Amino acid sequence: MERVYYTHLASPVGRLLLSGAAHHLRMLSFTMGCRARDPEPDWIEDTSPFRATIEQLQKYFAGELRDFDLPLAPLGTPFQLTVWNALQRIPYGETTSYGQLARRLDRPNASRAVGLANGANPIAIIIPCHRVIGAGGKLTGFGGGLDIKQRLLDLERGLRLL
Repeated sequence: MERVYYTHLASPVGRLLLSGAAHHLRMLSFTMGCRARDPEPDWIEDTSPFRATIEQLQKYFAGELRDFDLPLAPLGTPFQLTVWNALQRIPYGETTSYGQLARRLDRPNASRAVGLANGANPIAIIIPCHRVIGAGGKLTGFGGGLDIKQRLLDLERGLRLL
């Protein structure tokens, strides 16, 4: 059985929980909000497996990094993995709707399923589920809260996070 490591990271959008194995990230979660996560009892606290992740996140929050280059290993269904892969192709600073994403996946009637997969994304920020918005441009659901989603979108539009 694979050992699971975790660490916390203070960020401009709140405290984040990172977890994964020694060589890949499985989860980046907010510790507040509707999808907040806590470490499991058998996880091992250790920052060392997450050095590159922390460095890249710090550069992202400083507006110095647009594309993450990290080994990711999210756990999900084949459909979820397809959606999460598509999320990573949404360019920095741009948004798309659930319906547009469904059409890109050749599943034009699957916008709700895309929305559910988007909401189940275990690696927030790095797999940029915050770049998906409602059809009318309205912000919709985000595990860290809509305020955090707006702040991430603002950051990607060139506004500094406080």
